[in-house]
Amino acid sequence: MTERVPTGGGAGLGHNPFASLDAAGLPQAPARAPAKAPPGAPKPGNRGSVDITREKGGRGGKTVTVVGGFVGIGLPEKEQLAKRMRAVCGCGGTVKEGRIEIQGDQREAVARILAEAGFRPVFAGG
Repeated sequence: MTERVPTGGGAGLGHNPFASLDAAGLPQAPARAPAKAPPGAPKPGNRGSVDITREKGGRGGKTVTVVGGFVGIGLPEKEQLAKRMRAVCGCGGTVKEGRIEIQGDQREAVARILAEAGFRPVFAGG
């Protein structure tokens, strides 16, 4: 038979090296004011408006949802957004020329994902 390891917690650490700092009379740190956003910067949760369009032209009659008009985000974040859109919509898609293209008419689902990411989706075109 094997010996059991006790799990009762045992004795405490004994000495806390930080306990004496409270009694040393150290001054409190000054309260910091929240950082202000520079003028003209988008509000938190509002990263700008993006256009959502549906296109068919030049695609053999197939419908594609196109998201464009991003300001201030790079290619890696667009790739992450496209990956999330593909997963939620259950379809293919890509990032071309700074725009996200998702197969099919997925405007509502894409708008919901963009709103969750802090963008303001705007339906443009037909």
